[in-house]
Amino acid sequence: MDTAVRYDIGVIKEEARQLVNKGLIDRQQPIYSLCRYIPHRDWLLFEIELEKNEFLLRDRIIDLLSSETWEDD
Repeated sequence: MDTAVRYDIGVIKEEARQLVNKGLIDRQQPIYSLCRYIPHRDWLLFEIELEKNEFLLRDRIIDLLSSETWEDD
Protein backbone atom coordinates (compact mmCIF):
# COMPACT_ATOMS: atom_id res chain seq x y z
CA MET A 1 0.00 0.00 0.00
CA ASP A 2 1.39 3.39 -1.04
CA THR A 3 1.13 5.87 1.83
CA ALA A 4 2.81 8.76 0.02
CA VAL A 5 0.81 11.97 -0.09
CA ARG A 6 0.11 13.66 -3.42
CA TYR A 7 1.53 17.16 -3.34
CA ASP A 8 0.16 19.70 -5.77
CA ILE A 9 1.38 23.28 -5.82
CA GLY A 10 -1.73 24.48 -3.98
CA VAL A 11 -1.06 22.08 -1.10
CA ILE A 12 2.59 23.14 -0.98
CA LYS A 13 1.67 26.83 -0.89
CA GLU A 14 -0.88 26.25 1.86
CA GLU A 15 1.59 24.20 3.89
CA ALA A 16 4.18 26.98 3.60
CA ARG A 17 1.59 29.63 4.54
CA GLN A 18 0.58 27.70 7.66
CA LEU A 19 4.20 27.24 8.74
CA VAL A 20 4.88 30.97 8.29
CA ASN A 21 1.71 31.90 10.20
CA LYS A 22 2.76 29.61 13.07
CA GLY A 23 6.19 31.27 13.11
CA LEU A 24 8.00 28.01 12.37
CA ILE A 25 9.64 29.37 9.22
CA ASP A 26 10.36 32.83 7.88
CA ARG A 27 9.29 34.18 4.49
CA GLN A 28 12.94 34.89 3.64
CA GLN A 29 14.15 31.32 4.21
CA PRO A 30 14.81 29.13 1.17
CA ILE A 31 12.06 26.75 0.10
CA TYR A 32 14.45 23.95 1.02
CA SER A 33 13.78 24.74 4.71
CA LEU A 34 10.34 23.14 4.27
CA CYS A 35 12.03 19.73 4.18
CA ARG A 36 12.04 19.70 8.01
CA TYR A 37 8.23 19.59 7.94
CA ILE A 38 7.66 17.16 5.06
CA PRO A 39 7.98 13.41 5.68
CA HIS A 40 11.25 12.16 4.20
CA ARG A 41 9.44 9.58 2.03
CA ASP A 42 7.38 12.40 0.43
CA TRP A 43 10.19 14.89 -0.19
CA LEU A 44 10.96 13.67 -3.73
CA LEU A 45 7.31 14.11 -4.76
CA PHE A 46 7.32 17.55 -3.13
CA GLU A 47 10.48 18.50 -5.00
CA ILE A 48 9.13 17.27 -8.35
CA GLU A 49 5.97 19.36 -7.94
CA LEU A 50 8.04 22.46 -7.15
CA GLU A 51 10.17 21.90 -10.26
CA LYS A 52 7.07 21.39 -12.44
CA ASN A 53 5.92 24.81 -11.27
CA GLU A 54 9.33 26.41 -11.88
CA PHE A 55 10.33 26.84 -8.24
CA LEU A 56 13.90 26.17 -7.15
CA LEU A 57 14.82 24.90 -3.70
CA ARG A 58 16.95 28.02 -3.21
CA ASP A 59 13.99 30.34 -3.97
CA ARG A 60 12.50 32.07 -0.95
CA ILE A 61 9.35 30.97 0.86
CA ILE A 62 7.85 34.36 -0.01
CA ASP A 63 7.90 33.32 -3.68
CA LEU A 64 5.42 30.57 -2.80
CA LEU A 65 3.26 33.07 -0.92
CA SER A 66 3.04 35.59 -3.76
CA SER A 67 -0.74 35.54 -3.57
CA GLU A 68 -0.83 36.60 0.09
CA THR A 69 -3.37 39.26 0.92
CA TRP A 70 -2.66 41.90 3.52
CA GLU A 71 -5.27 43.39 5.78
CA ASP A 72 -5.10 47.04 6.74
CA ASP A 73 -4.25 47.62 10.40
